[in-house]
Amino acid sequence: MFDLIEIKDVEKVYRRDSIEAPVLSGINLMVKDGEFLALMGPSGSGKTTLLNMIAGIDKPTSGQIVVGGTDISKMSESALAKWRSSNIGFIFQFYNLIPVLTAYENVELPLLLTKLSKSERKQHVESALNIVGLSDRMKYYPKQLSGGQEQKVAIARAIVTDPVILIADEPTGDLDKNSAEEIMTLMQRLNTEFKKTIVMVTHDAHTASKARVLRRLEKGDLLPAEAEAA
Repeated sequence: MFDLIEIKDVEKVYRRDSIEAPVLSGINLMVKDGEFLALMGPSGSGKTTLLNMIAGIDKPTSGQIVVGGTDISKMSESALAKWRSSNIGFIFQFYNLIPVLTAYENVELPLLLTKLSKSERKQHVESALNIVGLSDRMKYYPKQLSGGQEQKVAIARAIVTDPVILIADEPTGDLDKNSAEEIMTLMQRLNTEFKKTIVMVTHDAHTASKARVLRRLEKGDLLPAEAEAA
């Protein structure tokens, strides 16, 4: 396995007028292709900021973020947007589904930006919904689904473009225990069976234990690696 994500001496400082708020300091991290990494830490530790920089949503104040050999920290906003659309799949805590669209239509959304034909889009959407076990819920609207099912639709939307990396920000944070367990079993399957590289932020130790590598952030510092979680 090669290093898919290379984070080198990354610092992040937010500035407002003359006030500086350091968030990350001297972060070095390698994530191998096919890895499942959980980032843990208290609120304000910088874990979501680090996640956003890996996803190309935010840029470091200094240092390098190289993904698949491309230094994304140097890319323009328009180039980053194009890069994200083909390389990153996002899974959020609150699903971010569009209420007036069916499960099928929500999953199809990212494909509308591609050159795929309608029949090709249909094939991709049906495949993604089948992977998450919701083939029988394609025509359902979000309000007709449970929280766990909504998150599965959101995961289907994240994987429908076959991204290189899945970025998950508190994916079980709004779910009950049983639904959370289902979602993490699905995430593990995406990692082992479909070889997806996953970087996940969570504050929950049980959720983090489902990942293969656990790293902790505290006050902007990345603590030394621990033994593999699962």
